[in-house]
Amino acid sequence: MSLIVQKYGGTSVGTVERINAVADKLVDWRQRGNDLVVVVSAMSGETNRLLGLANEITPNPTGRELDVLLSTGEQVTIALLSMALAQRGVKARSYTGSQVRILTDNAHNKARIREIDAARVHTDLAAGYILVVAGFQGVDEAGNITTLGRGGSDTTAVALAAALNADECQIYTDVNGVYTTDPRVVPEARRLTGITYEEMLEMASLGSKVLQIRSVEFASKYEVPLRVLSSFEEGEGTLISKEEQVMERAVISGIAFTRDEAQLTITGVPDEPGVAYRILGPISDANIEIDMIVQNIGADGTTDFTFTVNRNDYAKALKILEETAQTLGAREASGNDKIVKISIVGVGMRSHAGIASKMFRALAEEGINILMISTSEIKISVVVDEKYLELGVRALHSAFGLESETISE
Repeated sequence: MSLIVQKYGGTSVGTVERINAVADKLVDWRQRGNDLVVVVSAMSGETNRLLGLANEITPNPTGRELDVLLSTGEQVTIALLSMALAQRGVKARSYTGSQVRILTDNAHNKARIREIDAARVHTDLAAGYILVVAGFQGVDEAGNITTLGRGGSDTTAVALAAALNADECQIYTDVNGVYTTDPRVVPEARRLTGITYEEMLEMASLGSKVLQIRSVEFASKYEVPLRVLSSFEEGEGTLISKEEQVMERAVISGIAFTRDEAQLTITGVPDEPGVAYRILGPISDANIEIDMIVQNIGADGTTDFTFTVNRNDYAKALKILEETAQTLGAREASGNDKIVKISIVGVGMRSHAGIASKMFRALAEEGINILMISTSEIKISVVVDEKYLELGVRALHSAFGLESETISE
């Protein structure tokens, strides 16, 4: 008998009808001879409703009380789903994060899981129960309810799968797997049957919204086979696993992109030790994350320094950079918040030469100018003007033959 951990997000349990549909699916899985632990999110819209109530009381609720409030959303779902299973003659038991003893640190609203006491879970599984666990929440050593922040239910599911040594962790969403790129941009995009942890981490960090980074990191660390499936249609989905377990040997597995980028440049900076820190230190002190960095040394002994930040931080970062330019005696500080980042990702890059030149040629043939380049062992990212986003993604998808099962090298 296999032990499967399944996670259903807010849209999957958004109504009583959807909860009943999940219950039917779980009965089917049970009849196929599987032990099941089910992690659920709050019903879609419920967390926002609770946040709205809190904001009507105070614009600055304490982290502890906000966690107490928000954790009730999942509590509703676990009770309703357990009732639906009982109505179908299936033994089910609901658990909050504290009842399962998902022990976290005490960082309210963004807690990290430290350990899981799986003893009660094993006992109930042995007694024939389907366990329905509230995602997104845990408890600290002092007994305070904590929540795990964005993507917390995915993380709960993967952590439980690791603690229970489950055969597979299945994440049910509103898409039927991981695609070579966003099908809304490239209709020919293809669902991948398999992808590595490394590739999925890169895709998630570079803009793919299918899975949260924390859950993939957890799965990779504990080697939990992770499968993305649709709640609304049947299919095998996409399996995320170790490199040697992925059957498709694609050079490039996918193309990710982010629209929320902004570029900042400071020119004519004296080229001397410590200048990079003097430029980026104030940006970092303002809690602004920096992504790509390019530095060019001029013939006159000065340097030009360019970096990217999230577009939401653009105005704040530009103001800081203008102040820094005055302090350093630089020529000027400027910016551009109409840029995007396009990235190709694939473990096959390790053993294939010429991937970068092929990428650059495909963009050049469409008249797309590259503003910045960043590389790692399994990804190449470029910054281009915002207006070229869809054209660039389509050109690269075609150039690397991602629409077909036989991958172009």
